[in-house]
Amino acid sequence: MPITLSRPLLILFAVLVLFLSLDGLGDRKLANPDEGRYSEIAREMALSGDFVTPRLNGLKYFEKPPLQYWATAITFRLFGESELTARLYMALCGLGCILLVAYTGRRLYDDETGLLAALVLLSAPYFAALNEIVTLDMGITFWMTLTMSSFLISQCAAGETSRRRWLGLAWAGMAAAMLSKGLIGVVFPAAAVFLYCVVQRNFRLIAQLEWTRGLMIFFILVMPWFVMVSMQNPEFLRFFFIHEHFERFTTMTHRRVASWWFFLPILFGGFLPWAVSLLPATVSGWRASGQLDGQNRIFSPLKFVLLYCAFILVFFSNSGSKLPAYILPMFPVLALVIGVYIRNIDAKRLAWQIAPVFPVALWGAYAAWLAPAKKAAEDFSRPLYDEMSLWVISAALVVAASTLIAFFVLRHQRKWLGVLFMSIGTMIGVELIERGYEHISPLQSGANLAKSIRNSLKPETRLYAVETYDQSLPFYLRRTLTLVNYVDEFELGESSEPGKWISRIEDFPAAWSAPGPVIAIIQPGHLNKIKALGLDFEIIHQDPRRIAIRKLSPS
Repeated sequence: MPITLSRPLLILFAVLVLFLSLDGLGDRKLANPDEGRYSEIAREMALSGDFVTPRLNGLKYFEKPPLQYWATAITFRLFGESELTARLYMALCGLGCILLVAYTGRRLYDDETGLLAALVLLSAPYFAALNEIVTLDMGITFWMTLTMSSFLISQCAAGETSRRRWLGLAWAGMAAAMLSKGLIGVVFPAAAVFLYCVVQRNFRLIAQLEWTRGLMIFFILVMPWFVMVSMQNPEFLRFFFIHEHFERFTTMTHRRVASWWFFLPILFGGFLPWAVSLLPATVSGWRASGQLDGQNRIFSPLKFVLLYCAFILVFFSNSGSKLPAYILPMFPVLALVIGVYIRNIDAKRLAWQIAPVFPVALWGAYAAWLAPAKKAAEDFSRPLYDEMSLWVISAALVVAASTLIAFFVLRHQRKWLGVLFMSIGTMIGVELIERGYEHISPLQSGANLAKSIRNSLKPETRLYAVETYDQSLPFYLRRTLTLVNYVDEFELGESSEPGKWISRIEDFPAAWSAPGPVIAIIQPGHLNKIKALGLDFEIIHQDPRRIAIRKLSPS
């Protein structure tokens, strides 16, 4: 039975979404590598005032465009540097995705579909987890969701003026996606349009995309930064477009190799409460009839979405570089597909589709109970994993209980109540896991290392990272470090500014012996190697992953 959403219910839903999006942003220390890396780039940008050339640890860094750096740097300037402000842009982008999906479902279908789609996305564990982690993927996901939502609405708009307005917003969203993560912000929507035209055997859609106005919007937003950064950094164009796009896709240069099916468990596990529903929802969405716009043109929004998602999945599955978060842009629009499916499915059938979540959750609780003994390799980390394990077990049991309740409620044909139990139980479970993750943050973050170093740090102290680099350490120290015999992602920056690093470990003793206080970060396994260099030092911090040494003052 369709529901009518009252204003109080909508307000309550909005408050719930806002709370889940922003709660706990500042509770965890920044984790390595991504959170430390992208927060530090924004910190250096805010400090220097240079919003054209991104820098990481003082070196040029052109792996990604600057939109997220800009947003976070401005946030730092307005509200200060902290874990909360570092994660705020990602949380707002996640919140934006949820609201966009709800609004798109409402515009294309009805209030019920919009709310169901939003609940599906809110309760997708993978999306919820990345909503509070500093990566570039939630930003690109928001702007691509804006592009897709605007395009879908434009194709079902009642009038020409409305259609053109929504298409203009789609072009603007594509420009922001390009400024977030590069060419995929253009390639994915373009591929979806082309594939849809091929499948429908009708290419008139391509001619109706407002090319003149759209390209003007796109280039006005995109070109200024690309022109300025290229003029100031001649090495940018080749590195960004060839190395970071074509070589990343066609080669294994970035050492992120995985099997072709790598993303399938992430996709289904990421939609866990609705994983079984995903396949029939896909089939149903593909078969769904099209909708008429104000000019009696037929458009099938769900088929378009599925072609978009299929291209993303195939594209990254064939890439030479794979990371789990690459497919995150699929989640918001797939939530719309699942929301439409749940809207139309019988409640009893939905009950059996969520039933497998119960044994999966119980298995998760058992695995979490065994995990500390398997994961903790030393005495330092065992108590941390023990504490996290309790939170994960609690999360799994909450999800199991909510699944059991939702199953019986759905069996009694109370679809909305069952969906709410399933969704809220999963949201609580994700929140509990995030709370548990806070307990292992000393292993993942350089915050404690920075605290030990600050006790010995003076303004004139020289800092070195010897054959290692802790991504979050500069953020917590509010200082950059001189790299010693360490390249990795700094290859372009080091070759552009060779005076800012020490390329050979044999040259390090001279830098160490120069007048003034010195602190260096090394890996625990390299301690004897450093001793063999004949350096006089004392250890000021040691954990399983890092050691900090300080030069002894002459007696």
